[in-house]
Amino acid sequence: MTLYCGNCYILFDGKRCPVCGRKSARGPEPDDPCFLTEKEQLWGEMLADVLKQNGIPFIGKNVLGAGLSLKTGPMRERIRFYVPYGRLTEAGDIVEGLFSAPVEEE
Repeated sequence: MTLYCGNCYILFDGKRCPVCGRKSARGPEPDDPCFLTEKEQLWGEMLADVLKQNGIPFIGKNVLGAGLSLKTGPMRERIRFYVPYGRLTEAGDIVEGLFSAPVEEE
């Protein structure tokens, strides 16, 4: 059975969250924010645009934050994307379509 950790916003199988170790997980609700992917700044902006075009609500959180990003440069920043559980499959298909390498036929 797939469980949802409200602390880490991830889905997992098992008795404990693999990230934080919490046991107090529950079944996911349609509006629960779920981790979709983490992308570099440039690709994250492209993904955000495509999600908006497809009407998929999302939350984008910068990994480094503004202070560290100013020191290291904005190109080193990464964005974590979270989408509602009810739209996770659709958003996952978009990510796969955008970022999977095409297979070359011989």
